[in-house]
Amino acid sequence: MSDLIVTNKLTKKFKDQVVLNQISLHVPENQVYCLLGPNGAGKTTLMKILTGTIPATSGTITFAGHDWSRADLSAIGSLIENAPLYGNLTAAENLQVVCRLRGVEENKIQPILEKVGINDTGKKLTKNFSLGMKERLGIGLAIVGQPKLLILDEPTNGLDPLGIQQLRNLITSFKKEGITIIISSHMLSEVERLADKIGIIGKGQLLLEKTIDHTENLEQLFNDTLMNAGVTNA
Repeated sequence: MSDLIVTNKLTKKFKDQVVLNQISLHVPENQVYCLLGPNGAGKTTLMKILTGTIPATSGTITFAGHDWSRADLSAIGSLIENAPLYGNLTAAENLQVVCRLRGVEENKIQPILEKVGINDTGKKLTKNFSLGMKERLGIGLAIVGQPKLLILDEPTNGLDPLGIQQLRNLITSFKKEGITIIISSHMLSEVERLADKIGIIGKGQLLLEKTIDHTENLEQLFNDTLMNAGVTNA
């Protein structure tokens, strides 16, 4: 199986602070790759580099077998931190804005609403959406243009059990469509259900990268990896 994303010694510094220290990831095509690590480990920074939001200080990224460039962003969808919604617009109108910006036909809007499960919101403004609805719309915005890679930063944060189950089903459906997914998460129980491969990051370093063995205790593996590296799981 080929890798869709490979990073080689990816490093990010903010002034004198090293946030990412020579990260070398290997994300297999059409799999779910979960980034794990305590708060401040560097997961979000890594995702922002992969989506072109911030530049790396050094290191390289390979995407689909070639050197990553900003032209590849058309094949990458992401939801990092809060969904970028216009609160005074409906879900369909938010999607319409993104479709126009990305040159995507607007006949894709209704299928996306149906896919993420918010096709019945009608004229309701997104400022009145629940957290779970906003999260699903944010994912809908991220899949405009049918990306090869979908990057989701802590997508289950604040969701109730039903919302988490809906999100799990949605991610599973994306994988069946051939989309590669990178997720950061603190919820190890969900990672165990979804992940094909994990990367554990601590203090800006990649401490472990491995294919998931669903017979082993992921929580134990995670805690042991951090402890052996002298990292506190804060």
